[in-house]
Formats: sequence, C-alpha cells, structure tokens
Amino acid sequence: MNYTQLTQEQRYQIAVLKKAGHMQVEIARLIGVDKSTISRELRRNHGMRGYRPKQAHRLAVKRRQEKVRPRITEQEWQRIHALLRQEWSPDEIGERLRLEGQRAVSHEWIYQHVYADKKNGGDLHCFLRCQKQRKKRYGSNNRRGKIPNRIGIEHRPSVVDQKSRFGDWESDTIIGKGHKGAIVSLVERKSIYTLLGKVERKTSELVTDMEIRLLSPLKERVHTITQDNGLEFSGHQKVAAQLKADIYFAHPYASWERGLNENTNGLVRQYIPKSRRFNTVTDEEIDFIMHRLNHRPRKTLGYRTPHEVFFNTKTQLTGVALGS
Repeated sequence: MNYTQLTQEQRYQIAVLKKAGHMQVEIARLIGVDKSTISRELRRNHGMRGYRPKQAHRLAVKRRQEKVRPRITEQEWQRIHALLRQEWSPDEIGERLRLEGQRAVSHEWIYQHVYADKKNGGDLHCFLRCQKQRKKRYGSNNRRGKIPNRIGIEHRPSVVDQKSRFGDWESDTIIGKGHKGAIVSLVERKSIYTLLGKVERKTSELVTDMEIRLLSPLKERVHTITQDNGLEFSGHQKVAAQLKADIYFAHPYASWERGLNENTNGLVRQYIPKSRRFNTVTDEEIDFIMHRLNHRPRKTLGYRTPHEVFFNTKTQLTGVALGS
C-alpha cells in the first residue's frame, strides 16, 4: 500500500488499538492502511504524554498547512489589482506577466479572484470591461451632404490592408451628449497607437486643425488616413497638404471598413459615456485616456502595448504595483 493521509477517526482507532496492546502491523491491517503509515504516524505525532488522537490530528493538520505555499503571493495579487483598476482585462494581465518573465496567472484564475472579491463586497468587478455591441448612428444621405474631391477607399493601396508598415491611420469623431463638442480619434493600423483631441464644436475647420495638430509631430509616419464620411472631414485636402499624406474615405454606413477606429471609440466610451456632456471633459482627462489606451497590452500585438510597437521600445508594466 502507499502512504495515505489518516482521518481523525482513524487516529482514534489507532489510540484504542495501541492501548489494547496491538502491534503496529496488526493495527495497520485492522484499519486498512500500510504498516509504514502507522509507524510514521506514531513517530511524528507522538507527544510528551504519549499518543493522543486529538493532539496527533492537530499536529498533522498544522504540518500540512505549513507545507502549502500560496501560488500567488499577496504582493502579486496587489499588482494584479492595480492593473485591473487600469481597466486591463484578466487575459491582458496574465499574458503580459508571462511576456515580462513573471509568474503566469491564468485569466480564469483572475476572474475567479475578482468574483470572490465581489462576493466579499469588493469593487474589482467594476473595472472589468463590458463588451457590448455598439452601433453608430448616422443621419440620412441628404443630411450628410457631399465631401468635395473625396477619394473612396476602393482606391486605397493594398499595402494598407496588409498592416505591414507604420503610417496608415484611421480617423473618426466621437460625439458628445446633445451633439455638443466632439473628440477627434486617430488610430494607427499596425500598432493600434491612438491619438485623441477634443474640439468644442464638430466643424470642419476645428476637426481639420485638430487632425493636423495631433499628427504633425509624427509627420514622418503618416502615409494614409482613412476617414469617415461626415462633413467635419471636408477639410481633408488641407490635412493632406500639411502632412503630405493621402486621404481616403470609407463607404457610407460601412463602419467595418474602419473597424479598428470603431473599436477604439468604444474603448474611449468606457471613460466618457454617451450620457456625458463634453464641455465637462478636460484636456488632462483626454491625455489620461490616451495614455491608458496606448500603454495597455493588446492580444493582437502579442500582448505588447501600442506605445511599445509604434516606438519599438520595451517597458516594464507589471514589475511594481501601479496606481489606479
């Protein structure tokens, strides 16, 4: 027989049989364990007053507990908590830890931890991202008007679809409550690197100037921009001239042709819901959101961040507990 853990009842049987004068071999046969189990039990759990089953069981349980080491330390859980509070998904946290050579934690385990925290009154579940389908609403063709000299996406070079180079961007606007104010959203297709800028009104002049202001520091890495068909992008020729880039327009009501842009806008909405008026959104808040999105590991990037991919750098994100 192999060694097995004894129950408290078996320890009482051992004490009774031993007191009755039975040998260890006979005790083992009577309670159905190997003789080495009895020998080990009497040797390890014998007290100053002889073998007492209650004391023996307490010693055995304590010894087992001391052998068990938590797989995830409290410090590691605190680091995971900090990353959750930055709206990282459990999958992103686990894989980024693995990427940085730290102890890997499965996303299932993190989810279980979060739900256990919820049952205990914690708030970690509040930071889990809820992936709801988002449908962008458009006006009618007549209301949208015509953009002069627009070039359709069907004329865009195939290299843009391949995402094999840096410098191909998608552009859109996120509208505030009551159509008051807007956020210009630009996303680089290969790295998912995101630029955001708030404008007081969704006019062609303001949106055009914001696109130029956001992209000018990266002018050498701007080859094409694929835009929505809103009239706020009517100044595309000025943008093209300033940035020396080619601009293309997706087909009306075909948001999937700028799927990356649409997905990014959805992530922004986690911070600024549709119910919020944009006149309450500060530039510091926009910078904070942009930083969060660009320093969040992405599955499509092999759990590197957009910032790391776009700038070809490497940063340590999980080595120390980060603030919320």
